[in-house]
Amino acid sequence: MAQRQWTIKELLRVTAEYLQGKGVDSPRLSSEVLLAHLLQVDRIRLYLDPEKPLQDDELAAYRALVRRRANREPLQHITGFQEFWSADFAVGPEVLIPRPESELLVEQAIEIMGANRPDRNPTPFFLDLGTGSGALIISLGREFPEAFLCATDISTEAIRIARENARKHRLGERIEFVCGDLFSPFKPTTSLFDLVLTNPPYVASEVLDTLMPEIRFEPRVALDGGPGGMRYIERIIPDAADFIRPGGWLLVEMDPSQIPTALELIERTGRYRQAKAVKDYSRRLRIVAAQLA
Repeated sequence: MAQRQWTIKELLRVTAEYLQGKGVDSPRLSSEVLLAHLLQVDRIRLYLDPEKPLQDDELAAYRALVRRRANREPLQHITGFQEFWSADFAVGPEVLIPRPESELLVEQAIEIMGANRPDRNPTPFFLDLGTGSGALIISLGREFPEAFLCATDISTEAIRIARENARKHRLGERIEFVCGDLFSPFKPTTSLFDLVLTNPPYVASEVLDTLMPEIRFEPRVALDGGPGGMRYIERIIPDAADFIRPGGWLLVEMDPSQIPTALELIERTGRYRQAKAVKDYSRRLRIVAAQLA
């Protein structure tokens, strides 16, 4: 008896049903992304030729990818990339997958440091703390071709991936990547930076293990913010004042519940001129922006 041939249309339907049964969010999207990745085509191509049958080797390879997704491995780890700020970034288990809400950090940086500001430094110096994949600092480099760029991360593997992404986006020569814990690679008397931005680990330790199963594939060090999630935020806010130029800015992403505590800490520090909380695309407070006096 001849073996059944699976068309693109049938395969997507059955796979989406299977992944839904495994508790995967957006199962149809996962099915499409995995098949498009395997066939090396855009997702739209799947719908332009839905009756096309898959070859046996393609079917076997696709099933292997689907099994990984059913095990709740992140889609981005399977495909090897994540889109951020309209560009693709290599990701893997060594780095946090860039989230859409972190694009708000880039938006705020553009608003604060934009060319229409009369008081802006024409050659600003940006620092990204805990760069991970490098998505933030690379996105800023694409938006500010005249800027000086620096990024730190405590993980040597994260620095390696960030450098790969910088080379991919032709920014390898412009970004200085430094391995170290937050501001530790710099002297505290050096007020270098016009803007420091960071998406630090801010998930409370006590809730980390209750999150989506996909989280277990990401580096815990990039997520775990200690009790209440404030361990790194409480270090960054006072320490940043030693490294930011007068009038410069600090942008910190955090959980909405942490915003009031962060704003109180900024006030207690006594070195910032002003501070504000910025809402994300879901209308939830997500970022604290503080300007040094």
